[in-house]
Amino acid sequence: MRTLIDLYHRFLKLMLGIMMTLLLVPVSMQIFSRYVGFIPRYIWTEELARFCFIWIILLGATIAVRDGTHFTADFLPHPKSRRLEAVIRIVSDFAIFLVALIFVLWGWPLVQFGLIQESEMAELPMVYIYAAWPIAGLSWILFLGERFVDHVRLFRGSAT
Repeated sequence: MRTLIDLYHRFLKLMLGIMMTLLLVPVSMQIFSRYVGFIPRYIWTEELARFCFIWIILLGATIAVRDGTHFTADFLPHPKSRRLEAVIRIVSDFAIFLVALIFVLWGWPLVQFGLIQESEMAELPMVYIYAAWPIAGLSWILFLGERFVDHVRLFRGSAT
């Protein structure tokens, strides 16, 4: 199972790279069109840049959840025992889990609404944009499940 999760994680990193590259196109067109007269000023570039940015944020957050670098706060002292460290990590991950549930439960009606809606400028189906939230939520839940197993092992003392 961990191998499949690793493959999915690599796929998300690839998609993040593609989105970052794709973001360069409309932003570059916007910049160059301001200074070069022969490139027309397209309105749809702003919309496409915004949509890429949404996906970049949610893909990055998902990758950070897997890496354990998202939604953490260092305001508590470093625990002296493995068990206390595991408990703190489980509580922190539970907070992320609650946000993931919100993304899935409230994101699904948004996806259904996106099936009948198009973006104003580029006329893209909005389902491609709105799907980012439930996909992120489900991905967070998948990665949190993996982390929970690791935390339980840490609590039991069978992992470092």
